[in-house]
Amino acid sequence: MKHFVLAWMVLLGGVVALPARAAATYFTTPQVLKEFFPQSQRVTYRKVKLGPAEQAALQGRLGYKPAKAEYVFFVATTGEHVDGYALIDEELGQHEQITFAVKLSPEGTVERHEVMVYREAYGQEISDARFRRQFQGKTVKDPVRAGTDIDVVTGATISSRSMAVGVRRALILLDELVLKPDASRNTKG
Repeated sequence: MKHFVLAWMVLLGGVVALPARAAATYFTTPQVLKEFFPQSQRVTYRKVKLGPAEQAALQGRLGYKPAKAEYVFFVATTGEHVDGYALIDEELGQHEQITFAVKLSPEGTVERHEVMVYREAYGQEISDARFRRQFQGKTVKDPVRAGTDIDVVTGATISSRSMAVGVRRALILLDELVLKPDASRNTKG
């Protein structure tokens, strides 16, 4: 158990490296996971390394090459039941990375979206509940595009678009790397 906790803390430190000059930190990784899965017995993780086949498939679905060589999915369980998944990722705003988290149901539907660290000088309105609620219920079949099915926040247009891109990516990553029947071949956790 001690080794598991230590490994988890090391992993968390590697997932989200907070800058010294963050404009606003709303959640750390442990905080957001506790918010997402308050009733779950365990939250573990599954690390997925992208091979050439996964990169090609993701590039085809996303329309761009994934920025990372591996992704970490947090998996909340109670007994043998999967309660849900969480992905913590970053997307470029106007000048700085925005760290965000997406909570997904076992079937891959967005249940919640949170901005964890916002570093830009403007546009932090995307952390408002009204904007974030637009992502609830989205699935991989939805476009999740700013201006199409996601309303942008006035004065935070670029950050709004960035969050739409990030949540869309989270949906596709989960679908392609975890939920597909043959997705377990490249995972560790």
